[in-house]
Amino acid sequence: MPLVVYILGLTIFSLATSEFMVAGMMSSLTQAFGVSVTQIGHLISLYAIGMVVGGPLLTVGLIRLRVPNKKALLWLLGFYAIAQSVAASATSYELMAIARVATGVAGSACFGVSLAICAEIVGMESRGRAASIVIGGLMLATVLGVPIATVVDQYWGWRASFWLVVVLAVLCAGVVTFMVPHARASATISLGAELAEFKNRNLWAAFATSGLIIGATFAAFSYFAPILTEVTGFAASSIPWLLGVYGAANVVGNMVVGRYADRHAMRIMAWGLIVLGAALALFAVFAQSQILSLAALISIGLVGVPMNPAMIARVMQTAHPGALVNTVHTSVINIGLGVGAWIGGLGIAAGYGVRSPLWVGAGLAMLGLLSLLPYLGRNARDMHSVATTTKDPNPSPSLGSASDFVSGRR
Repeated sequence: MPLVVYILGLTIFSLATSEFMVAGMMSSLTQAFGVSVTQIGHLISLYAIGMVVGGPLLTVGLIRLRVPNKKALLWLLGFYAIAQSVAASATSYELMAIARVATGVAGSACFGVSLAICAEIVGMESRGRAASIVIGGLMLATVLGVPIATVVDQYWGWRASFWLVVVLAVLCAGVVTFMVPHARASATISLGAELAEFKNRNLWAAFATSGLIIGATFAAFSYFAPILTEVTGFAASSIPWLLGVYGAANVVGNMVVGRYADRHAMRIMAWGLIVLGAALALFAVFAQSQILSLAALISIGLVGVPMNPAMIARVMQTAHPGALVNTVHTSVINIGLGVGAWIGGLGIAAGYGVRSPLWVGAGLAMLGLLSLLPYLGRNARDMHSVATTTKDPNPSPSLGSASDFVSGRR
């Protein structure tokens, strides 16, 4: 695996740390801006809105300008660093909110371009593994980046945490400048050709499965704390280490899935959804048992979010693995995250108790499995052909044109 793939993972680690670290410094931010905890929580939502809506639009603009992927990533990192600097210097909540939307827009586009670069520099048989390394930066952000940012906030203030992300973004831009190879300028693809990929109904089926997988996971994850304290009986002080165990399971699962995603993406998602649905249902039934709840927590951590490399491998084998396809996929995943958490909360609001999000998650997992059934037999043969395909010798340079991988179309 080329070293640059790990550099791209570090880039995503930096950006994802900024996305989630607000959760660890809510007290500091409420005091700084004189607003409620709910309003500070909205800063996370604003970042997500920027990712879902603004990321694809910004990517479309870059494609229209025919900007090569490397240059696009450098531009985006520069934009991100500027927006994050505004956030670090903000003296009002309104300015901070604007900066969060801007960083979300840049962060989503960075994610899509990073995956497109991976598709350019590795063969089709290694794309899922490369994607798992890039996504590993996202998971490490929750396990390592957010705690570090929280400690920095406690000792040096919240602005220091924001400036730390600026420094990381600038460092990543410097490394990308020297490490990412220049793409060839001979196979640029038009915006029309890029948008034509979205006429592929199999691509939308892949998006739907991705949204259901993440929705099922976050319908439950969003309410782990009240379930574990109010039903299972863990002390509130135990929640950080329990979530740490869950995060570690995410990292381990991502590493394992990344190894096999290119050859067995459909099987991984099918079995993963079966295990996810079963773990969520067992958690709901036996939530009063600390041992069984911990086992379910670890199982969900191993198979939920870590299915991302298989999801990305499927999308990359269904359409051109360009920046726009990957950015829209990122948006779909974020929509699944938000909708899953919202639906999970509906059960509690309706009076069905704090266990109800677990049943909602299990239901969404079963829907995800149903969405895979029409593709399982056909894609089993496709996976074999993809696994034996050699790397395309003529990678494309531009956003959304990693190369014309005809054998990757479905």
